[in-house]
Amino acid sequence: MIQINHVTTIVDGRKILDDVSFHVKDGETKVMLGPSGAGKSSLLKIILGLWRPDSGSVIVGNTDITRLSERDQLPIRRRMSMVFQGNALFDSLTVAENVGYFLNEHHDLHPTEVADRVGDCLEFVNLKNTEEMLPEEISGGMKKRVAIARAISFHPEIILYDEPTTGLDPVNAKTVTELILRLKQERGVTAVVVTHILRDAFAVADSLALMHEGRIVFDGSPEELMSSSNPFVQHFLAEIREEAGIPVA
Repeated sequence: MIQINHVTTIVDGRKILDDVSFHVKDGETKVMLGPSGAGKSSLLKIILGLWRPDSGSVIVGNTDITRLSERDQLPIRRRMSMVFQGNALFDSLTVAENVGYFLNEHHDLHPTEVADRVGDCLEFVNLKNTEEMLPEEISGGMKKRVAIARAISFHPEIILYDEPTTGLDPVNAKTVTELILRLKQERGVTAVVVTHILRDAFAVADSLALMHEGRIVFDGSPEELMSSSNPFVQHFLAEIREEAGIPVA
């Protein structure tokens, strides 16, 4: 579903991404791990077509989007959606208006159909009867679920998640990871999840890629990550365990 082939991206003279290659199969959840500044979120911009690589190619489905014009990229972008780290909700709009925003802006749907779809999406994330509330009236965990409801409103094939559980307490983080799993299992969604939280990564990942200074230093299954002898992998896992208060063997 997604192919990143030897992608290099340079910003202000610095290599943000350095010869990055990986594939995401149809229906797979790929988790991108790594320390801050490793290039994880930059990859999401590349997949969305917001950034163009200086070299390499980006293929979504069967379409090479690397050099497509903005107009030609629109049909591809409509197959994808994004859940932002900060949720990116409109403070002045109700929950229902936030969820239905892109449906009203980019789809020729009758208002009744929009309302029905918004209701279905809110029910999926267990937020029935919140339609008329404003973002300031709901909790952080609820805001994240509203963002997910908006992301699934137009039935995307691909969802990109940027740090979806950062700042959430364990209960709300578990709710979000369960939603990511449900979207894969019930709707066949292909996902790329950027996170630095190992527990949540392992909860949703079919495969993981570990990034360091713009390069992928590991790409494989969760089991292979834990048994890797790569020095950086071992150092990263030790740091994560220490931050989480887990004893390091």
